Amino acid sequence: MPGAPSVHAEQEGRSAPPRLPTLATREHEGRRQAVTTSTTHLGSVIAANRNAISADRANARVVFTASAAAHDAVASTASLGQYRVEVDEPPALGGAGKAPNPVEYYLASLLSCQIVTWRVWAEKLGIAVDELSGYAEGDLDVQGFFGFDDAVRAGFQEVRVVVKVRGPETPERYRQLQEAVDAHCPILDLTRNPTPVTTRVEIG
Repeated sequence: MPGAPSVHAEQEGRSAPPRLPTLATREHEGRRQAVTTSTTHLGSVIAANRNAISADRANARVVFTASAAAHDAVASTASLGQYRVEVDEPPALGGAGKAPNPVEYYLASLLSCQIVTWRVWAEKLGIAVDELSGYAEGDLDVQGFFGFDDAVRAGFQEVRVVVKVRGPETPERYRQLQEAVDAHCPILDLTRNPTPVTTRVEIG
């Protein structure tokens, strides 16, 4: 599907993939983030959700919310429950470069959601994962954003995600896990499948 992320996993011991090209507007360091915290509680979390949903399927439905307020030129402060997140753009896109921009937060959301889903499904399938890390990149043509060429989509033309896993299992087991992850990762699903979105403006 055009524009959908391509996701693949790399097992430890294989040669590292070539460094993917980065957007000219911003260079990132520390793109790999290792995940080493304990996951021993995930089995009970899965069981608790299963029991609650078995009792009442309405328990499966969750509503997440966010709000944002503009400041400076193109910056904003997003509120997510008790958390506050700063958003900005690089100078080439009108900002001061003081915080990540929205599409970078999308990449972070996709990558972190992949990691969450890897952990949960490793627990469900009984597949041992010792270390997990990854990085994501997206290609954006700003002609779509600025309206210079309406034939160019405003969003990413392509997204690439690499997940690196280390553990004692066979490559086949990790490929099985990757298939389960890609079938159940909420942010990947949000990108790959049409999602109804409505917008409205309130004046005054």
